[in-house]
Amino acid sequence: MRTLLLFTILLLLAGCCSLPAKKAGPAQPVAVSWSDLPGWKREDHLPAFRSFLSECHVLKGNWGGVCRNASQLSDPDAESARRFFEENFRPFRLVNTDGSDEGLITGYYEPVIQASLHPSAIYRHPVYGTPKDLVTVDLSSVYPQLAHLNLKGRVVGSRLVPYYSRSVIEGPASPLAGDEILWTDDLMALFFLQVQGSGKARLDDGNTVRLAYGDQNGLPYQSIGRVLVKEGELDVQSATMQGILDWGRRNPGKVRSLLERNPSYVFFRMLPDSGEGPTGSLGVPLSAGRSLAVDSRAIPLGAPVYLSTELPDSRPFERLMLAQDTGGAIRGQVRADIYWGTGSAAGEIAGTTRQRGRMWILLPAR
Repeated sequence: MRTLLLFTILLLLAGCCSLPAKKAGPAQPVAVSWSDLPGWKREDHLPAFRSFLSECHVLKGNWGGVCRNASQLSDPDAESARRFFEENFRPFRLVNTDGSDEGLITGYYEPVIQASLHPSAIYRHPVYGTPKDLVTVDLSSVYPQLAHLNLKGRVVGSRLVPYYSRSVIEGPASPLAGDEILWTDDLMALFFLQVQGSGKARLDDGNTVRLAYGDQNGLPYQSIGRVLVKEGELDVQSATMQGILDWGRRNPGKVRSLLERNPSYVFFRMLPDSGEGPTGSLGVPLSAGRSLAVDSRAIPLGAPVYLSTELPDSRPFERLMLAQDTGGAIRGQVRADIYWGTGSAAGEIAGTTRQRGRMWILLPAR
């Protein structure tokens, strides 16, 4: 009976989500010396030290000793911060499952949209909160092999069916009427807010609120950039966030049909704006240019990570970062997403960050 139930569940899942591909076990990090980290002594370690100290209140386990040592460092400067890391951590080079040590480095940011608490001729596109009929099923306690499966849907009669797609949610007779938390003036800006997963809304009354990730409809993400390239609307080099936005301004009548090609949809929670960065998966505010989104199966959240890559303008970027966030597209040992900050300037660099890079994780020495 248990086998039959599992088979039935798997058949159901085929309609609303996909099973994760079976992957090889994680490659083991390779111990190295500090001199193996390019630019290590040139780096200003004080910002990373301050960011590490600020996250110590949420770290558990073997982080206790290094956090105590960090709290005892009075009036730190760049030199004492570097000595702190060298005395309390050991560096390990991250490698992929195929033995290579390079991976993709991308960027993300916190967008700001224009919005209103009330619909109008200008603010006519709804921003939805998590709908009441969205069901999330946790099978991990019964079937551990499904622990990483994201199963969402809605109940119709006695059946669980896939949740509404973007085209239905944003259609003329949306089934989510009544779940609006805000209204915005720009459908494309709302889409990129969903891609980033969180952001801010500048209201027409002069106030600003934070839009935190609420949930997702469980349907697979389809890159609209790839759609535009495949259909000859953009070339590969132009299929950046800025390039897609420019395409949308030139083709306003095609925007809605393009966005509907991506069935995935993100819902939000409206929170007060604290003035700090958005809260990452670790539970602490992210720091622009210092926080990384990583695959937490390969890198423990909270760990210092040394990154060596290039900026979009080809300048070297060698910096000590903190693994403070995760992302649905961040998978693998040598894979990271740099948080660049809030607003359009951060969005421009985030949208063009797509370079190869190497990474080293710093783990407590004892």
